[in-house]
Amino acid sequence: MARRIVDLSVPFENTTTADPPGFAPRLTYETHKDTAPTVCRFFPGLTPDDLPDGEGWAIETVHMTTHNGTHLDAPWHFASTMDGGKPALTIDQVPLEWCFQPGVKLDFRHLADGHVVTAAEVEQELARIGHTLAPLEIVVVNTAAGAAYGQDDYVARGCGMGREATLYLTARGVRVTGTDAWSWDAPFVHTARRYAETRDPSIIWEGHKAGRDIGSYCHLEKLHNLESLPATGFTIACFPCKVRDGSAGWTRAVAILEA
Repeated sequence: MARRIVDLSVPFENTTTADPPGFAPRLTYETHKDTAPTVCRFFPGLTPDDLPDGEGWAIETVHMTTHNGTHLDAPWHFASTMDGGKPALTIDQVPLEWCFQPGVKLDFRHLADGHVVTAAEVEQELARIGHTLAPLEIVVVNTAAGAAYGQDDYVARGCGMGREATLYLTARGVRVTGTDAWSWDAPFVHTARRYAETRDPSIIWEGHKAGRDIGSYCHLEKLHNLESLPATGFTIACFPCKVRDGSAGWTRAVAILEA
């Protein structure tokens, strides 16, 4: 059977705005010519002129957090405990079967930047696409942020998933969710305005913090190309890098569609 793979991941790079100031990755590139002397140090007597075309290897040095690029957040990122007091799972403890499951896409591109999605809105969208959630399905959210990736306002774009929307999904057995926005929650710039008006701390990172009640779930952030997916009928693979005791792991997330 023919199979089409859709790349859902964004690259690590120096030039695209994909994180708030001070949180971006830094990549240093060394060319084949740059590293020729390094190669020679492994073999006493060898000179760069002895190497084919005088070239060593290409190599990159990267300084970044586990939350740069497309990544999978572990429950440990949200809080130190989950499920009402159990130690939160780190990324190397996340069951791999969670990371290769049928996908469901919720289309919330029409919602305003900073809007906090409710359980009722999730239910309405599921009714619109005619789908009933099954345990372990991976639910991804297509927001207005997807089209803004690479623009200076990307971090402030898109709606966010609120506490009750998150619990609606996890109560139905969903264990991996995802968004094409910078965060599963509404962008901080919008939440900060609401907090200034209400002084209610419960609205801060409320989607993430829902994991304290049902914490056995993860979410993907900075997905890409979600607009190219159907609502259902695809599989998502999002195995994270195995960072010991980590709060997240980078992933080359893909959607697999059977032709």
